[in-house]
Amino acid sequence: MEQPRNKSLPTSADFRRDFPQFADAVTYPEAQIQFRLNLADILLSEKVTGAKIFPYLVELFVAHYMALFAQDQRSAAAGGAGGASSGVQTSKSVDKVSVSYDASATLNPDAGFWNNTRYGAEFWQLITMFGAGGRQL
Repeated sequence: MEQPRNKSLPTSADFRRDFPQFADAVTYPEAQIQFRLNLADILLSEKVTGAKIFPYLVELFVAHYMALFAQDQRSAAAGGAGGASSGVQTSKSVDKVSVSYDASATLNPDAGFWNNTRYGAEFWQLITMFGAGGRQL
């Protein structure tokens, strides 16, 4: 196996420890987690973010994709196509009961695809602090 480009790249064991909601290897297969870790190693750089925050950013990146993966798997199991982008659901009606909420305060209009999970929204918020277009706090 090839060495990671980023020295602080977390392992799948690190990811499952830090995000225990993804511990189930049946729902969240090892191969999928490793695939996303490899992708993060290519697309992200600890030289830009710093080695201390880099593992957390990678884990948010992976968690976002794994949450979408699980959603696709559930859709496929129910006869759906999987891979469909439905956006963030802000209301639901069952029989005579309807519930809705305002997501405008928690979603970044520039984040697009990253708004589909809370992990992606946090990833987007943090990653925009680095490089061109970063925000001052």
